[in-house]
Order: sequence, then structure tokens, then C-alpha cells
Amino acid sequence: MLKNEPETSPSAITVGEVPGQDRSRRRRRLVATTSSASSYPRSARVNEVLREVLGETIERLADTDDRLALLTVTGVDVDPDLRHARVWLASLSEEQQAALEAVRGRLQAAVGRQVHLKRTPLLSFAPDPAVSTGERVEAILRQLRVAEDNQLDDPDR
Repeated sequence: MLKNEPETSPSAITVGEVPGQDRSRRRRRLVATTSSASSYPRSARVNEVLREVLGETIERLADTDDRLALLTVTGVDVDPDLRHARVWLASLSEEQQAALEAVRGRLQAAVGRQVHLKRTPLLSFAPDPAVSTGERVEAILRQLRVAEDNQLDDPDR
């Protein structure tokens, strides 16, 4: 190598880079593409992808195990370190909980195959509290509607 030539070791060159090319233009392109994703945080994107993968996998597993039928994955919360993920389900009986625990390894394997993450999170399953809260609000609204109908039927009250 001549003294005036820049050093171009294999580790110094990235894929698609021409030796001696200014890297600043390449960095700006990467920054521009990642800044558009910053409006939608990575954790939210990971949660959404895991929700889709787990929903599809549970649907396929329900063909062989009837206990998994009619399970709806409403959300996933992944820890920032990607070690644990809580899977929220619309309804979860004891029997369905046992079935999910039995196929946890297959679900984690599906996540590992389909989602490219640093590590595959350990899955835990829980009923979605938003569903029970929504049901409680609907019950209160029904009671109010019945009370209102009763007042309209009996104007003497």
C-alpha cells in the first residue's frame, strides 16, 4: 500500500460502499429513514408485530386444540429489554390458560422464526382489563337506559 492511499481494510468498508467515498451522504440517508420511524416508537411497532404473529399462530394451533378456539389477542406489552412479553387476551378461562401454557414453547418458536429480534421474549398470558372495563361501562349504560325507559312509561314517579 502506498503512503498517500487511505487504508481500506475489509472491516472499514461497509456493504455497498465504494472505497474512498465520502460516508457523510450515506449517514444522512440512514438518519432520514430512521427519523420517520421515530414518530411511531420501536416498542409500539414490536408490540404490534408480536400481536399479529401470536394471533395467527394461535389461530393455526386452534385447529388441533379446541381449547384455543375463540381466543383473541388484543395486545402485547414487551419489556424494553425484550426479555418478557405480556399477551393480553379478550377472554381467558382456566382451561384456555392451561392450553396456552402447554403451547408456550411453540408460540415463542413462531415469534423467533417470524420476527427478527435480539432475543425472543418469554411470553405470559393475561385477560385484557380493558375488555372487563368496557363490559362494566356497557352494563351501567344499560341500567341507565332501563331506568330512563321506566320513567317514560310511568310519568307519575
